Amino acid sequence: MRRNIIIIGVIILLLTGCTIVRIDTTSIDNIVKVITSKEGSLYNHVGRGYKYYVPRGVTYIDSNGSNDKLYSNGVYYYLYLDEVSYYYKKAVNYKENTSKFYSRKIENGKKIGYLEITKKKDLYLVEFVYNYAKIEALVPEKKLNDTVLNSSYILSTIKYNSNIIKLSLEEDFLKNKEEKYNVFTQKNKDESSFLRYEEK
Repeated sequence: MRRNIIIIGVIILLLTGCTIVRIDTTSIDNIVKVITSKEGSLYNHVGRGYKYYVPRGVTYIDSNGSNDKLYSNGVYYYLYLDEVSYYYKKAVNYKENTSKFYSRKIENGKKIGYLEITKKKDLYLVEFVYNYAKIEALVPEKKLNDTVLNSSYILSTIKYNSNIIKLSLEEDFLKNKEEKYNVFTQKNKDESSFLRYEEK
């Protein structure tokens, strides 16, 4: 009886276990295809109107509005979140450029973007646009695939909060409702209840 329970438990575990996908990190095409095809729901960084997953080995450094700065293994990643294009659902128009080191349009359902890599002397400028966001990084060739891998994870997991973005785009969002008040101007004696209290 106990043996049957163990066998049934092992069968259930095998049938409901997690699926592991091995990513061939030697091919940029394969990295982008595998990562962007997955629907990620994880996140560990939250900003105003957005959230995303920062992969292990990547460190969040700073944020300035819709611009985030990240770091990994000697490489700085500059992330720009285009909340205006997201809100108005602006399409990305990109033509592949064969004169670049790498140039590819990316489409995955409603998420559209591109990856363009330009060689600049001994370094490579990575410009990765996807899911209404853009990552730029200047990297040596040996760190190119890792940079594309980390950028794919970040960009594919970005989730926007439409309500917060709508509020932030309204004209009155940044206006302060200030009232000028001067403590040193004297009020009428009739208005001050404190003085009346002191007199009693």
